[in-house]
Amino acid sequence: MKKIIFLILVSFLINQSAFSLDISKAKKEFPKNSFENPIISLGVIQSGGPPRDGIPPIDNPVFLKQDNRIGLEEPVIYLEINDEAKIYPIQVLTWHEIVNDEIGGMPVTITYCPLCNASIVFDRRFEDEILDFGTSGRLRNSDLIMYDRQTETFWQQFTGNGLVGEYAGKTLKKIPSLLISYEEALRMVKENNHETKILRGGLLRNYGSNPYTGYDKSGFPFLYNGSLPKDINPMDYVIVVNEKAYSLTLIQEKKELKIDDIIITWTEGLNSALESSKISDGRDLGFVRVQKEENGKLIDIVYDYTFAFVYHAFHNGKKIIQEL
Repeated sequence: MKKIIFLILVSFLINQSAFSLDISKAKKEFPKNSFENPIISLGVIQSGGPPRDGIPPIDNPVFLKQDNRIGLEEPVIYLEINDEAKIYPIQVLTWHEIVNDEIGGMPVTITYCPLCNASIVFDRRFEDEILDFGTSGRLRNSDLIMYDRQTETFWQQFTGNGLVGEYAGKTLKKIPSLLISYEEALRMVKENNHETKILRGGLLRNYGSNPYTGYDKSGFPFLYNGSLPKDINPMDYVIVVNEKAYSLTLIQEKKELKIDDIIITWTEGLNSALESSKISDGRDLGFVRVQKEENGKLIDIVYDYTFAFVYHAFHNGKKIIQEL
């Protein structure tokens, strides 16, 4: 897989037009989408390689009570809604990127884009219907473009914005979730007296392995031709809260940041999913929790654990905070 990504990158640099969106091909793949009302230039949408659902989403998730194949410090998405909790291992999401599910009575879509290290949960309830999502096989700014099966609108995973199609210009609602270690997720399940529910992978993927070996130390994003931040390595990790980005290095040094009514805390014990060939061997990045004080209580809020180039691309080059 690493070799394939390298060849794609080289081909892209040699002939960018070969990876631009082919409208006639896209219309055949997505016949419900006319591609006539984009809110962006369609020329910036690129092929990621696989076709529609070539990276297969999980539509009927199965959950286990325990899974000893997951390293204790491996990253997982932990989601808790209406007294129900679920654990979605990144080692599974790396190979599927989208899980259409329901938790606590709420239809949700759990997403992970490895090229952006973007783990985001969306509410599937939208304008009086319930959407379910697939992978379009396309990227913008190196980020996954999803589509909904009801209208085949293209959606930007990092922002939740509809790009072209019936819902172009509209935005999906993000749901607070945590990117934490498997061990921490199990602790929270036990502490909150929840039943343990761990997403199970299928049979045809090498779960636990990282097909993007060395990516977060590569110094440059794949399939990306936008501008880069000038004062920080584009592949440095950042935490994005309320449209502001803080370098992970700063948060690691401070251990806790208090910004107005927001508290950002850092704890060691979370593997990089994108460094070593085995996720469990990745270096310790540490996990972050972002909470807001409300009525004397701390509640979790939406945040992004991503790369500097991603924030730069989707937030108009705003400066990343590296010191206080």
